[in-house]
Amino acid sequence: MAKRILVVDDDEDILELLKYNLEREGYTVLLASSGQQALEMAVAEAPDLITLDVILPDIDGWDVLRKLRNQSRTRYIPVIFLTAKNMEVDEVVGLELGADDFISKPFSMARLRARIKNALRKSQQGSDEKDAVIRIGEILIDPPCHKVKVSNQSVSLTKKEFEIFLYLAKRPGRVVSRQNLLSRLWTSEESVYERTVDVYIRNIREKLGRDYSNVIQTIIGVGYRFRPRE
Repeated sequence: MAKRILVVDDDEDILELLKYNLEREGYTVLLASSGQQALEMAVAEAPDLITLDVILPDIDGWDVLRKLRNQSRTRYIPVIFLTAKNMEVDEVVGLELGADDFISKPFSMARLRARIKNALRKSQQGSDEKDAVIRIGEILIDPPCHKVKVSNQSVSLTKKEFEIFLYLAKRPGRVVSRQNLLSRLWTSEESVYERTVDVYIRNIREKLGRDYSNVIQTIIGVGYRFRPRE
């Protein structure tokens, strides 16, 4: 069955370009020209992947992604930002909000096709680290259900935050470098910075709360270590 991609952009030329090229690759392509339309279609159609512009006529792409990540039906759909915004801070914001990738316009179709394939593959293979429930002290990680609880309180993590937390928790006491995390959890085609890892770690700590934020320790000049509370 063909994978379905929802393309969100207010530029009709971009919509038609992507529709033509992605359909040639065997994808079923859905089109949305506004943020509200994108949200409605994402909920109704549950596409396998979304490409999302930031600058839209009603709701900007940042808010669209926030809303997608806050709904159970759309929370784990891979999202690739495809936008004219090209500053590093824009990419950091997008990734921090839970995007899977970020591509600046102008772009090459070859690069976009590769990123889409990688995102879909990672989404399908997301079960590599997601099997048995992990319980470490008061922390419970349920990989199949993508749930984390601390002292029986649910902690809401984005897809990438969950992957990082799970990867570290499965290696308690072991120091994991930023480069290790990048190579394991991102593909070589994705242009991410080592500081991107720091952004995700900071978010995870904040969500774990003050009493548990230190289970992820920073090893200066090296990386991070998961160390359960005594």
